Amino acid sequence: MRHLLVTASVLTAAITFAAPVAAQSVAPSVQTRVDRLEKEMKAVQRKVFPGGTPIEPDITRAPTPVIAPGSPAATPVSDLIARVDALEGQLATLTGQAEQNSFKIKQLEDAFAKYKAETDAKLTPADAAPPAMGATQGGSSAASPVKSTPAATPAASAARKAAVAAIELPDTGDAPMDAYTYGYRLWDAKFYPEAQTQLKATLDKFGTSPLASRTANLLGRAYLDDGKPALASVAFYENYQKRPKGDRAADSLTYLGEALIQLKKPADACKVYSELEQMYGATMSATLRGMMTKGRERAKCAA
Repeated sequence: MRHLLVTASVLTAAITFAAPVAAQSVAPSVQTRVDRLEKEMKAVQRKVFPGGTPIEPDITRAPTPVIAPGSPAATPVSDLIARVDALEGQLATLTGQAEQNSFKIKQLEDAFAKYKAETDAKLTPADAAPPAMGATQGGSSAASPVKSTPAATPAASAARKAAVAAIELPDTGDAPMDAYTYGYRLWDAKFYPEAQTQLKATLDKFGTSPLASRTANLLGRAYLDDGKPALASVAFYENYQKRPKGDRAADSLTYLGEALIQLKKPADACKVYSELEQMYGATMSATLRGMMTKGRERAKCAA
C-alpha cells in the first residue's frame, strides 16, 4: 500500500513537469487514467483505513536509468505511461486482496456466530422434574445426593409456581407450628428451594421455639436432598451445637455423618459417629442406629 501511494505521488509530479510538447499529444489520455487511479486508490484507502488517516507517501527521486550507448532515449511521457500501466496492475492486485480479506473475515464471523449459538444451546438448562427423595423425615435411609434443576421454560416455571401455590398454608393459630408445617409440606412435595426459604424464615422468627430443633434439622434435610451437602452439614452441626437436647439433635448428628461422607470426608464422619454413640447411644432410635451402622461401614470407620 505504501509503495502504491509513493508511486501515485511521483506519478502526479511527473505529470506536472513532463515535457510540454509530449504532454500536448498524450496528456489527456494519461490524465484520464491518473484521475481514475486516484479515485480507485481513495476507495481502497477507505477499505484499508476505515475511519482513519491513510499513510502519506514519502516522495523520493527515482534513480536515473542507465541508457546503453546507441539506444534511443525514452521520452518522459512514454516512461510515465509505463509507470501508469504498472500502477494499474498493482492497484488491481491490491483490490483483489482486499476483496479476499473481506470474504475471509465474513467467513470467520459466520463461523463464530454458529459456534456461539451451539454453545448457548448446550448451556441452556433443560426442563427437569425434581428428583425422587431418598427418605422421609422419619425414614430409615439416608437421602440421595441429587440436585434438582429448576425448570427453564416459562410454561414449566408457571406450572411450578402453580404447584407451589397449591400447597396449603396451615392456619391453626399456632404460628411456629404453622410455619414449620408449611415448610415440611414443601419439602415433602420435593420443592426443596422453596422449603429451604420457608424453614430459614421460620428459624429467624421462631429460633427459640421448642420446634426450632425440628425446623433446623429439616432445613439440613432440604439441603441434603437438594444435592447441597456442604450447606446441609452446616445446618446439621449448628442445630446439634445450639440445641444438644433438642428433639432432633441426634437426627442432625446422624445426618451430619451422611453429609460428610458425601463431601468425601470419611475420617470426619467417623468422628461424628463416635460422638453420636457417646451422646445418644442409650436413647438412639433403631432407625438412627441403623443409619449410623451403615454410615460407619461406608466411611470404613475403625471398630
